[in-house]
Amino acid sequence: MAKRIEFHQHGGPDVLQLVNVDPRDPAAGEVQVENKAIGINYIDTYMRSGLYPSSLPAALGSEAAGIVTRVGPGVEVLKVGDRVVYAQSAPGAYSEVHNVPVDKLALLPDAISFEQAAASFLKGLTVHYLLRQTYVIQPDEAFLFHAAAGGVGLIACQWAKALGARLIGTVGSAEKAERALQAGAWQTINYREEDIAARVSELTDGKKLRVVYDSVGKDTWEASLDCLQRRGLMVSFGNASGPVTGVNLAILNQKGSLYVTRPSLNGYITTREALAQASNELFSLIASGAINVDVPESQKFALADAQQAHRALESRSTQGSSLLIP
Repeated sequence: MAKRIEFHQHGGPDVLQLVNVDPRDPAAGEVQVENKAIGINYIDTYMRSGLYPSSLPAALGSEAAGIVTRVGPGVEVLKVGDRVVYAQSAPGAYSEVHNVPVDKLALLPDAISFEQAAASFLKGLTVHYLLRQTYVIQPDEAFLFHAAAGGVGLIACQWAKALGARLIGTVGSAEKAERALQAGAWQTINYREEDIAARVSELTDGKKLRVVYDSVGKDTWEASLDCLQRRGLMVSFGNASGPVTGVNLAILNQKGSLYVTRPSLNGYITTREALAQASNELFSLIASGAINVDVPESQKFALADAQQAHRALESRSTQGSSLLIP
C-alpha cells in the first residue's frame, strides 16, 4: 500500500484527503517512481477547485523527483535506481509512488537534489518556453513579468539576469519586491500601491514594452495590454485572479494592433527530445548557481498536510516554490 492525496468533490483545500492505495504495476512505456519531493503548482488549485474540471474521484499533482523502483515492459532508456524528475504526468504526483511515462521523465544530475528538482522542474520548463520560445528575450531588453516573487517569477528573474535582460516584476508587498530584486529583477512595481501601466511608461521613457507575461489573469488583463508598444505581445499563461472572459477583440486594435497568445507547456514540450533540450538548459543554470531554487523550511509540507500547503499557496503568503515531502 501507498499513500496519496485525492479529492472526491471540487472545492477548497478541505476537499483534499490522504488515502491508502494499492499501486498498479507500471504499464508498457512507464516506470514507477518513489517520490522524494513533490512540486506544488498553482495549476493544482485550478484542478482541485473545478476551474479545470476532472472526473471524480481524482488524484492531484503532476511534478515530483525521486528514484525509479520498477520498470514497465519495453522501457530501455531508464533503469531501477535512476534519479529522475518529471512534470506533465497524469495527475497523481501527490503520492508516495507514481507511475510515469518515460517521455515525461528526465534523468537528474547528481549535482541537483530531489528538492531542488521538484521545486524547479515544471516552473523552470515554463520559464524556458516563455523566455526562450514564445518570445525570445534579447540581452538588455525590458519586459514585464507578473507575480515576480512567485515560484515561476523568481526563476524568471534569475533567468532574465542570466540572459542580460531587464525584467520588471509586479509584486504585492515591499518584502516580495526585495525578494524579486535579489533574484535579479531590474525593477519592481507594487500593484497594491502603483499604477502598473503608468510605472512601466515611466521606466521605459514612454516607449513601453514589446512583451508582457501575465499569469494573474482577470485582475491585470487591461493593465497588461496598456504596457505594450504598438504590435506588442501579451502572453497570458495563468489565471491566479480568475480567468479572462468576455474579451472584446476590438480592444487589441484600439490599443495598437496587439497580439495575444495563451500558451501552455504541453504546446512546447511534445517529445522526449524537446524535454531533454529544455531540461538540460535548466539544469545547467541550476548547477552553475545562476538559478537558485532552494526552498525555505516553512514551505516544505508533509504529504498529509496538503490542505495546509494549498491554503498557504492561495493566500499568496509564499515566496518561490513549495514542496510536499512524502
